[in-house]
Amino acid sequence: MPYMLLMMEPPGQRRTRTEAEGREVYARMQRFAEELQARGQLLAVESLGSQANAVRVQVRGGQAQVLDGPFAEAKEMVGGFFLVDCPTRAEAVAIAQQCPAAEWCTVEVRSVGPCYEDA
Repeated sequence: MPYMLLMMEPPGQRRTRTEAEGREVYARMQRFAEELQARGQLLAVESLGSQANAVRVQVRGGQAQVLDGPFAEAKEMVGGFFLVDCPTRAEAVAIAQQCPAAEWCTVEVRSVGPCYEDA
């Protein structure tokens, strides 16, 4: 069953690191992805850019509303994700506990499936 591991970062956290620290964090995440790939569990992985360049779009009553980032009300941002394949939620949680990002952000584990199923 696929599970999405969302890296929920405090906004601005990346700016607190030096370039060398940022590259080391990224390298640790790449090694983790390679381990998941070797185990046959990695379906997809991406790091996402900051909210400073993000755009939020809503359509209400036929009218589009577009809001450019950064988003002042945001308490956290999705910094990236791993899409993994494992048989149980417990295994997905175990993978999240092994993720290096759990040391500096929250890793949210969500099952992947139709939005009409609330499992």
